[in-house]
Amino acid sequence: MKKTMYTAIFLLITALLLLYPSDCVIFALFGLNLWFQKMVPALLPFMILSGMMIRMNLTDKIVFLLRPLLQPLLRLRPVMLYAIVAGFLCGFPMGARVVADLYERKKISKPEATYLLAFCNNIGPVYFLGFALPALSLEGNLPYLVGMYGLPFIYGILLRFTVYRKALECPASHPAEEMPAMGLAAALDESMISGMEGITRLGGYMIFFNLLNIIPFVLLPQSRLRSLISCFLEITGGIQSVGPGNPHMALILLSFGGLSCLAQTNSCIRNTGLSFRSHLLHKLIITMITVCYYWLSGL
Repeated sequence: MKKTMYTAIFLLITALLLLYPSDCVIFALFGLNLWFQKMVPALLPFMILSGMMIRMNLTDKIVFLLRPLLQPLLRLRPVMLYAIVAGFLCGFPMGARVVADLYERKKISKPEATYLLAFCNNIGPVYFLGFALPALSLEGNLPYLVGMYGLPFIYGILLRFTVYRKALECPASHPAEEMPAMGLAAALDESMISGMEGITRLGGYMIFFNLLNIIPFVLLPQSRLRSLISCFLEITGGIQSVGPGNPHMALILLSFGGLSCLAQTNSCIRNTGLSFRSHLLHKLIITMITVCYYWLSGL
């Protein structure tokens, strides 16, 4: 059944590529430009620097200013606090990327990595404040910041002391031996290669999912559903399509991330043995909490 469905989808996309080549080029080019102009300069430096800090065992030093605030709330090791800070500040898919790097370097255990993936991989605040809110013509940042970042953070606190309490407090959950620190030159070289490989893969996902917009473009011309599907496929292009007409739906989809962001997250953790299904489940729960937040608050 799955093979039949996949074959039908692939044949549909191939047919649309042949029938609407100019439109397909426009969609793919939009994804390419978005990746080259926005993602490469915004994410690649963070990927390289974060990789170097992890490989040189400097993460504990990075979070020392925020540790007095976060430690009483979460009661986690400093290396885990670093993953949370990076995930909330750097945005998709850096949260997953940092967690995967820490896990592969044996700095965190599998239960710790699974817990972090549940809530610390979100849309970046620079993107949210600088692009998303203005594109949706929304004013008054605080309520929307609470919806985008406050809810996942509170959810992370609740998980820490409920679902993951025993797993995180068990001594066996901590890695027995982490990999030794690397020198500056070796860490730079390895982080550079890893960062370039990661950013190239993410670019491919952005181009592909923007190309998929050809499906609603052809089948649902000039409809609100088309804009929402576009937002669901690739959030940046979708927000521009939705505009101020349906801002709350766009905010909910921003919390979810869209299929492109989910695929990028899966790409970051695919070879680590960490569960993407667990991440997806928690992402769906946070999205439902976000729906309730906007419905009850009347924003």
